[in-house]
Amino acid sequence: MTKISPDIPVLEGGRTAPMPRWALLQRQVFSTLDQASIEFADRYTRPDGTLIWRDNWPGMDGSDDPYEGFMYMPLFYALGGSEEVYRRAQVIYDGITWQWTEYGQIHREFDAYYDWMHHGESSLFLYFLGLASPAGLKDRQRTKRFAGFYNGEDPDVQNYDAQLRLMRAPISGSRGPRFSHSGEDWSTHREILDRFPPPFEDLPGIDPYGRVCPWSDDATYELILKQMNARQAKGDVPLNLGATSLMAHAFMYDGEDRHRQWTVDYLDAWVERTEQNGGITPDNIGLSGQIGEYNDGKWWGGYYGWRWPHGAFSILDPITIAGLNGLLMTGDERHLDLARSQLDMLWSLRRDEDGQAVVPNRHFDEGWRDYRVVHPVYAVTLWNASMSDDDAERAERAWPNGQFEAIDTRYAGYGKTIGGHMAFNGNTAQWFRFIRGGDAAYPETLLASNLETIVQQIERFRSDAFDPLTMDHEAHPMGIHMWQQISPMVMEGLIQLTTGGPAHMGRGGLQLSRFRYFDAEKQRPGLPQDVAALVDHLEADVAGVTLVNTSATTARELIVQAGAFGEHSFTTVAVDGEAEQSISGRWVAVKLAPGAVTRLEFGMQRYANKPSYDTPWVRAVDAMPAIKGREL
Repeated sequence: MTKISPDIPVLEGGRTAPMPRWALLQRQVFSTLDQASIEFADRYTRPDGTLIWRDNWPGMDGSDDPYEGFMYMPLFYALGGSEEVYRRAQVIYDGITWQWTEYGQIHREFDAYYDWMHHGESSLFLYFLGLASPAGLKDRQRTKRFAGFYNGEDPDVQNYDAQLRLMRAPISGSRGPRFSHSGEDWSTHREILDRFPPPFEDLPGIDPYGRVCPWSDDATYELILKQMNARQAKGDVPLNLGATSLMAHAFMYDGEDRHRQWTVDYLDAWVERTEQNGGITPDNIGLSGQIGEYNDGKWWGGYYGWRWPHGAFSILDPITIAGLNGLLMTGDERHLDLARSQLDMLWSLRRDEDGQAVVPNRHFDEGWRDYRVVHPVYAVTLWNASMSDDDAERAERAWPNGQFEAIDTRYAGYGKTIGGHMAFNGNTAQWFRFIRGGDAAYPETLLASNLETIVQQIERFRSDAFDPLTMDHEAHPMGIHMWQQISPMVMEGLIQLTTGGPAHMGRGGLQLSRFRYFDAEKQRPGLPQDVAALVDHLEADVAGVTLVNTSATTARELIVQAGAFGEHSFTTVAVDGEAEQSISGRWVAVKLAPGAVTRLEFGMQRYANKPSYDTPWVRAVDAMPAIKGREL
């Protein structure tokens, strides 16, 4: 082992072996997505990044959806996609932001007002731009401004009550809290909400336990808005915990403790509310801090709460995301306890249906209803961060019979909140089985499946039915969700197998992982050309990865990082089963000879470093400071 600098040791990978099929498939995925992502962008966007779409879009809903359709471009670049993909991603982000500003949904480059499920979804594009480069001035400046909307630094946008540690409304944004919803706000969402349960139990003539509610009926719509403004428009809801990802994102740029402290303070407030409510996280808090203040004292029935529209998912998503952010920024695992407590609470309410344990998904005035199979995605995500046996047991204790034994090949459609590719964390349970020692064929099978799905998506967006120049954008059944539905960016195989972690939580979670890579020659993020990686072993203080140079003629050099944000530190390494060597730091360089197949078993100290967007060449805090405008 030699050193190329005082800080980064260099490992030599020269052992040749039969080329693993998974490595060839992985490089084929990279090559296919490099081409498909640009073709997709060419077909649906103009040279300035705006989308070829309709000339007006009313209501508050929808700006998240175009961002979601293209958000994986910067993440793909960060994993090893081409420079052109990153360049186009920047142009498209700017184009969407301008276009939806003109439509009226975006103000000061952020949603004027909406909830944090949708803010979280649209912000993923911004978060992935941070992984692509710590030096992007526009991305940094936007992040600072957006964080100011929620941490009290912007005097004109007071979404947060620092004294009571609460968000002032479920609907918020760059124009501040939205205390009253208009008919126009929900106008484009009415037909979609027709297919959801009613938001209130006392709507005349509507089954409170039914699966439909006629938002499209004007009289019903008027009554829903009246009750929503009275019961759900003011105060805090768990969904707002999604804002902790924005603070963590800002922290990764500047390392300022105020972002970390805000996250800890706000998450702790929800822990205290849960304790006050007997161990169940309440879904509505009034502006005074009182549980159920506008809801007759009930802890259920809030906006995106235990009853409407999705039930438990709308609680578990944000508290899991916030817990992960708290752990990432502090290294303190206690921040996962709120999410664990709610998983355990629901499990304590389980019952048996045909030999399968099911747990309640919704709470009504009469009690818990809508029992469902437990999806392991939340516990798997917690386990990936904690490596705790207890979290592994949470994932395994209610494993649905046969449901996650095979890879899910579907490109799930809009409305699939868990599983499938549209939720951005498809095959998470299947990956968990693999990384825990099961299904050795998983990498090959998953990558082959991803390739098949990518080809299907390419055929779909190339079809005449989805020609943006001829299709009827006003009448098309998918409308605002079109770009998500036909995107070719099927990414879970690249994310899981190269980085050693499941794909991010789809409603605004950061992309956490055990490893990240940089091209040492080009000094950019991602695996170098021809190089494939497979993480196949994870423990609390150990992680194993196989690196393959698929080129028979050209040597490659990469830098391996401990943690997606450099939050971990290497302690030891064993190369190809040889004697363990002591190392230290967050980076290790690896030189791969042509055709090399090299296995590295790393010892690690997790959460040893302050997380950041630093690269081996650029410190995020040293990048150009934000531009300061005139004071007029």
